Amino acid sequence: MVQKGSLAGGVVSDDFKKQLAGYGLTTAEILYRRPDHRWLLQSYVWQDYDLFPKFPALQDFLNFWQAKLEGPLVGVTIAHSKLIRPAELRAVDGVFRLH
Repeated sequence: MVQKGSLAGGVVSDDFKKQLAGYGLTTAEILYRRPDHRWLLQSYVWQDYDLFPKFPALQDFLNFWQAKLEGPLVGVTIAHSKLIRPAELRAVDGVFRLH
């Protein structure tokens, strides 16, 4: 018996399901001020699957940060890439034979 959400006996990961639904891998570098030394900047890297261009998962994380953490945000740099996309094929002109 094959269970729901499985392929050939294996389980499909939630991350793979997200990729099929259009999510891409999002990486954000968050620059913030240390709560104990406001003059000191520190960097935090956040990574998760998210939807371009509104980034709801990142927005939720940043809202949590501002509500619960003491280090004020200075800036956020975002990189995003869809890992599943159409294959890139190009026609080759000619045939080469190897003996």
